[in-house]
Amino acid sequence: MLFHASKLSLIVMAPKPQRIRHLVGATWQSAMKKARTMSTETETESSMKDAFSKYADYLNNLNDKRERVVKASRDITMNSKKVIFQVHRMSKQNKEEVLDKAVKYLAAVTDQYLSRLVKELQGTDFWKLRRAYSPGVQEYVEAATLCNFCKTGTLLTLDEINATLLPLSDPSVEPLQINILDYILGLADLTGELMRLAIGRISEGELDFAEKICSFVREIYRNLTLIAPEMDDSSDMKQKMETMLQSVMKIENACFSVHVRGSEYIPLLGSADTSYPLLGMPDIE
Repeated sequence: MLFHASKLSLIVMAPKPQRIRHLVGATWQSAMKKARTMSTETETESSMKDAFSKYADYLNNLNDKRERVVKASRDITMNSKKVIFQVHRMSKQNKEEVLDKAVKYLAAVTDQYLSRLVKELQGTDFWKLRRAYSPGVQEYVEAATLCNFCKTGTLLTLDEINATLLPLSDPSVEPLQINILDYILGLADLTGELMRLAIGRISEGELDFAEKICSFVREIYRNLTLIAPEMDDSSDMKQKMETMLQSVMKIENACFSVHVRGSEYIPLLGSADTSYPLLGMPDIE
């Protein structure tokens, strides 16, 4: 009787074949699911590594390009200043010679240094690197507009400057064009150089030219006063507008002094003709 009871308990405790198949199937499904999960995680990890590797390469290339652009911008700034210094060597005796040399210097800046910047940025989203090349472009605009004013007495427009850059670009890609913001900031710097030029012309006796500069600078300031509040880069422009106003006032005061106290300027100007129209009325004894 005891034997039959133990045998019965073994039969009751033994798993049924359906239960065994169910357990095996569940274990197999769990193993397959785990394997698929591990495979998916491996693929995801691999794809993320590839993506971040591409991002790293992009950022490294962008940083390398930024360094090259900054170097090109510094070269443009340095050589554009040489053009401006050449213009300030101008006098009544050597005006044409000095300006011709300044124009040659400016052409060299365009062909040797600005072309390098154009080739670096053409066909790309160059707005991303604007902060890197903006100082050089502003200095170039200042030098180009100064030369043009001294040669022709007119303002060199943005379209005319950009037209000189088109031959430097590959026709198959989008060319680098100077934007309106850098052009206006360059014009703001131009007024400071024109102020120095006007004071120098007064000391040389070229009073007509000094008054022409005064009217030109005043007109630039008047127009930029309307534009400056709407500009995105208002912080830089605000400071430049304050400096521009000081330049306008210095030129006006110098010309006004010659008008009002003209007889005191005759020895300085090297002229004994008190009837010169900008020297005012002769002293009444």
